Amino acid sequence: MRLLLDTHAWLWFVLGDASLSQTARSLIEDSSNEKLVSPASYWEVAIKIGIGKYVLPQPYGDFVRHAIEGQSFVILPVLTMHTALVATMPFHHRDPFDRLLVAQALAEQIAIVSNDGILDAYGVQRKW
Repeated sequence: MRLLLDTHAWLWFVLGDASLSQTARSLIEDSSNEKLVSPASYWEVAIKIGIGKYVLPQPYGDFVRHAIEGQSFVILPVLTMHTALVATMPFHHRDPFDRLLVAQALAEQIAIVSNDGILDAYGVQRKW
């Protein structure tokens, strides 16, 4: 199964945060699943660090390298078909990063690992 990790799910997994559900943790740990991270997620983290809303336990570049390559996650590039879908989506969710993640999941027909129930309004397959 292909899984796109929402930003919080990705961070919570890498940081060992207990906020990650056991179901989500099991899906991410399952080596038969392909785990994808969007540039939207590491961009969101970079922005939050830059404005002082988030702090990482190590320098950003080192953290991201470990949090993607070190976990054998795959980057899901942002394609024009993803952004075209964002342009037509209703505003159930106002967060631009989450909207892009939803568009990627819908366009790629893959599940998104997220605790954000608002995403369900888009008809995305959400795992938590």
